[in-house]
Amino acid sequence: MSSNVLIAFGLTVFAGLSTGIGSLMALLSKKFSPRFLALSLGFSAGVMIYVSFVEILQMSKAALVQHYGIKTGNWLMVAAFFAGIGIIALIDKLIPAYENPHEMHEVAECGKGDYSCIDEDKLKRMGVFSALAIAIHNFPEGLATFMGALSDPKLGVSIAVAVAIHNIPEGISVSAPIYYATKSRKKAFWLSLLSGLAEPVGAFIGYFFLHKYLNNSSLGIVFAIVAGIMVYISFDELLPTAEEYGEHHVAIGGLIAGMALMAVSLLLFL
Repeated sequence: MSSNVLIAFGLTVFAGLSTGIGSLMALLSKKFSPRFLALSLGFSAGVMIYVSFVEILQMSKAALVQHYGIKTGNWLMVAAFFAGIGIIALIDKLIPAYENPHEMHEVAECGKGDYSCIDEDKLKRMGVFSALAIAIHNFPEGLATFMGALSDPKLGVSIAVAVAIHNIPEGISVSAPIYYATKSRKKAFWLSLLSGLAEPVGAFIGYFFLHKYLNNSSLGIVFAIVAGIMVYISFDELLPTAEEYGEHHVAIGGLIAGMALMAVSLLLFL
């Protein structure tokens, strides 16, 4: 295995494992804080919404337009985006009512300082959904990082650093709900870390199996589907739950902060 391949794998692993940094940041709190949970969930929604519309969909559009032309490429991007929404909405609908994360008590029903009625199953499911969406997103991202580094190590470093910065808030979006659902920092950390490991897995599979078969069409469709999944999770689960567990302006403040961080990280690596 050439040195370029080893460097490319190393950069991809670095980018993927940075979700653990975000996870550690989210786990600094030593006791349950509904305001921090609301802020974290709002922040996560901001990250997902902004990165979906500003980055992932644009990557999808560029790939599909290059492959199919402007008109067909744009139609395919839109179709794949709403297909992603339809897929996650169908999964949500098929979950039995007693397990459905939307069936929960309002925090207002709890006594002051009593959070025993918090729906831990909802938070756990939300964290798992977020981890899956991020893992699917990170898979082609890891492939892109690996291929970029393989062709030019300097380009690979730039891509890896940019991806690593993106992955920090993604780590928060997974670990915060898992921690408050299970009260286990260890579970929250490892699930968050595992969602980032999809990047080196993407690099591995891309190098050994898919390198000859991947094209702009397949990657573009995957990106658009993932964007749809992340947007649905943000509007259907993250934001409503943030509103239920905290003040309205706390949730919105987290949303704006998440968007701002992603915006700055994208601008820094233009």
